[in-house]
Amino acid sequence: MLRFINLLFSAGNFYLLYLLLLKIHQKNKAVSGFQRILSALTLAVFPTLYFFTFLYYTDPGSVFFTLFSYLMCLYGNHKTSALLGFCGFMFRQTNIVWTVFCAGNVVAEKLNEAWRTELQKKKDEKISSRKGSSSDLTRILQFLVQYLVSPKNLVTLTALTWPYIILVSLFFVFIFINGGIVVGDRSSHEACLHFPQLFYFLSFTVFFSFPHLLTPAKIRKFLLSLRKHPVQYSLITVISLFLIWKFTYVHKYLLADNRHYTFYVWRKIFQRHELVKYLLVPFYVFAGWSFTDTLKSKSIFWILMYFVCLLAVTVPQKLLEFRYFILPFLIYRLNIPFLSLYRQLLELAFYTLVNAVTLYLFLNRTFQWENNDEVQRFMW
Repeated sequence: MLRFINLLFSAGNFYLLYLLLLKIHQKNKAVSGFQRILSALTLAVFPTLYFFTFLYYTDPGSVFFTLFSYLMCLYGNHKTSALLGFCGFMFRQTNIVWTVFCAGNVVAEKLNEAWRTELQKKKDEKISSRKGSSSDLTRILQFLVQYLVSPKNLVTLTALTWPYIILVSLFFVFIFINGGIVVGDRSSHEACLHFPQLFYFLSFTVFFSFPHLLTPAKIRKFLLSLRKHPVQYSLITVISLFLIWKFTYVHKYLLADNRHYTFYVWRKIFQRHELVKYLLVPFYVFAGWSFTDTLKSKSIFWILMYFVCLLAVTVPQKLLEFRYFILPFLIYRLNIPFLSLYRQLLELAFYTLVNAVTLYLFLNRTFQWENNDEVQRFMW
């Protein structure tokens, strides 16, 4: 019965992904209906999500209600969106972050409107909320502070986002009563500042979005940016090295449970030598640049809001678990421009191959632990 419900959620996720692609990219008339359907199908069979459709896991339901909440937010049905966000929260408590994301969409839209008005008043076409020079960034930050300290603007934003505010308030009541966010084994799910989780997520995203992020054009563009801004990239590299040095955590489950891909990723890559985690920093820098570059069509306020939510949902997690990356990945993929039909087909073929290999290993490559008669299986 539960598997059947998960299959219904999976079908619903495909439909929601299609509707979200229609809404988010409604102004892009160059994209055909076939490409939208193909993109929705590709995301619906995203390997980490697709695999758990057939098991007793909460991921399909969690994704369904979160995507539904996001869709209702984009259509301005904020009370419905908050209610669906509550359903998503009941599947997984960290989904409260995506309720904040929906509220942030509303705030980002109002900020973008006010910013365009500000630019029009000053008649300065050289200033753009989508460019990243230091002068522009300073100007944007000043505008952001001025806008948010205005009582009138705060009242307007509160009136627009009050359903989300109520839900987030209930979340804090839950934390107070429950004594924390975790329901169940709290000792194994302690929150911490695990900043390298962001680097793992970026690597995960590059792997599953290589037709978008790992292209010759992207690499050339990155090298050009690196040559133009060596000081900024040097500073980012130093900060990344420091975060890896001081904030890398290895969960006991990651080292002990050899059924999951993360066990082998950690053993085959990170445990080869103590320096490996530092040697990967240049790749992390490229991944972060390429990831951000694909979002340049979005407003700076949307990008800031998304990154805040991304940090909130990944960094506190001590365990490296690919399932935690499903929602931030899907929301990212929904909001980047469409690729050519060839690259979309390449992405779908890659996902299909990964799914086939994973299901084959799960079904046919069973093994047993010592002192345990139960059959063990390889899985995400």
